Amino acid sequence: MLVARDLHTFFDSSHVLHGIDFSVAEGETVALMGRNGVGKTTLIRSMLGHVQPRTGSVRIAGRDATRLAPYRIARLGVAYVPEGRGVFPNLSVIENLVMAARPGDDRRTGWTLERVLETFPRLSERLQHRGMQLSGGEQQMLTLGRALMTNPKLLVLDEATEGLAPLIAQEIWHTIRVLRDAGTATIIVDKNFAVLSHLAHRCVILVKGRKVFDGPPAELSMQPGLRRQYLGI
Repeated sequence: MLVARDLHTFFDSSHVLHGIDFSVAEGETVALMGRNGVGKTTLIRSMLGHVQPRTGSVRIAGRDATRLAPYRIARLGVAYVPEGRGVFPNLSVIENLVMAARPGDDRRTGWTLERVLETFPRLSERLQHRGMQLSGGEQQMLTLGRALMTNPKLLVLDEATEGLAPLIAQEIWHTIRVLRDAGTATIIVDKNFAVLSHLAHRCVILVKGRKVFDGPPAELSMQPGLRRQYLGI
């Protein structure tokens, strides 16, 4: 679904990504992990057109996407839930949802407004509230719901549950599990290895803009020293 090769990304003279290779197969869930400031968000933004890597290549669904604008990458079936949520503050909940709607390949199993509201019933109680009137957890539900309304083939979640109350985080994890079981390719950035170890097919760890681990969660679970060294857990 996505293949990035030898990505080098700079901010001015600061070399942030150092030749990273990264891939996600169709239907695969990949956990992108590492301490704060190691380049996880920069890697995502470099692959999705928000930042232009200085060298390297990105292919999405077999197409060269290295220099594509973010909206063109979205049209390839990629949905992005950014860190900080990014809801439209002056639009109502229902407006935030329907403005992104795109029909899925299968109308019986695709994500519709009704299905999103069933998944996040709190949103159905706040349809006329503006985005800025929602709590942080409700905003995260709204942002994820808006991404699902595009019926993505690849969903990218940056800091999926950071700062959320445990019950709301549980709802987010349940939805991610539904997506995984339905075969939607997913990239998840989060610090909760205990949950990710049961959700992800593969874990990728970054340290100072370099990939230091790429393998199944079971392999990482058997190396507590590696987790403490690179993740602090």
